[in-house]
This record gives sequence, structure tokens and C-alpha cells, in this order.
Amino acid sequence: MDIRLFIIAITPALIIIGGIYLSDRYDREPLNLLILTYVFGALSVIPSIIVEELLMKINIFPGVYGSLYTAFVVAGFTEEYFKRLVVLKLPYNTKYFNEKLDGIVYSVFSTMGFATVENIVYVVYRYTNNPYIGLYRGIFSVPAHGVFGITMGYYLSLAKFDTDEKRAKKNLRRSLYMPIILHGVFDFILMSGIPQLTMLFVPYVIYIWWINQKKLSKFMYDSKSRFIDINREE
Repeated sequence: MDIRLFIIAITPALIIIGGIYLSDRYDREPLNLLILTYVFGALSVIPSIIVEELLMKINIFPGVYGSLYTAFVVAGFTEEYFKRLVVLKLPYNTKYFNEKLDGIVYSVFSTMGFATVENIVYVVYRYTNNPYIGLYRGIFSVPAHGVFGITMGYYLSLAKFDTDEKRAKKNLRRSLYMPIILHGVFDFILMSGIPQLTMLFVPYVIYIWWINQKKLSKFMYDSKSRFIDINREE
């Protein structure tokens, strides 16, 4: 294994989880639970690959419809389902998931675990002769997984802390299908082979980063306000 390519492959995800960890200034999550979420996020690649292989075998759609199926069902649905499952099974019902920002933190750790393994496969093994693949994936693909994680965590937190059961269930569903939509559009633009659509790729990436930065900033502010209120009560 090329150590240089390995470092290139893992660096983007480590930078992103470092940034998210530092953003959680007022009530940081236990490091062991974060690491566990990251590791199981990485392991979620295994069932994802198995399901994706099965779904690809029943892809009967021609041309652009096949690209739609691959982008939204094979990649989007499968990968977001298993990344989300890690959060639901590990931190979601623990006492440490106690503020809205936590949903984003844990979801990003899970998605970055997945993205780390995926990036190693692409950069270190599959496209070793392409000197630009690590740069491209570091700028677009890995951060995109982070964006999908922010969206996922945002709705998971809305679901967890909402006292309205009907609205909570709606947001729980959103925590799955909203990342699928964002992921599917991202992949479809690249897979479609439509030049006019490809021109929208960079604007789309900027847009999803912008809207998810707003979600992150909102929950960071909520975390700060909660911290101030707790200190006042003491």
C-alpha cells in the first residue's frame, strides 16, 4: 500500500471531524462514543456494498433512467440508510445525546467513517494512477458526505427533541430521505453524462454547503444558549 496515497485518502475526513468536534464547544460528547460511531460508520461500508451489488443486479433501466436508479436508490438510499442506522443504534438513545447539536456531531462522525473507507478504496486502490482523484474527492466527495451527515443529524435532533409525536415522526423520516435526495442529486449530476447538467455541479455543491452551514450555525447557537442558561441556574 502506498502510504502517501493513504494519508491523502484519510486526511479530508479527519479534518472535517476535527472541525465538527471543535464546533461542539459547550457540551462535548464522550470521545469513546464518538470513536465508536466513527468506526461503525466505517464498518457500514460492508453491508452497503452487499446491498448495492444486489440492487445493481436488478437495474433494468436504460440510459439516464439507469443513472437515476444508481444515484438515488443504489448509492443514495443504501449508503444513507446504513450511516443513519449507526447513529440510531449507538448514540441516539443514550444520555449523551442531550442537545440538538449532538445529532449533527454524531451523524458527521458516522458519515466520515464511511467516507474514510470509501476514499481509501478509490484513492489507494482503484484509481492509483490518477494523480487528481485524491484532490477531487478531498474537495467534493468527502465534504459532500459531511453535508449529508449535517442534514441527517439536523432532522434526527428535531425528531428526538420534539414533544409533538406526529411532527417527530415526520422529522425522523426526513432524516433519511433528505440526505438521500441530496446524495442522489450529487451523484446523478456526475453520472448522467449530460453536459448542461454537469455545469450545475459546482453551484449545487456550494448551495448545499450554504444551507447546511446555516443548520450547523443554528444548532451551535442553541448549544451556546443552553450552556448559558444552565450556568445561570447554577
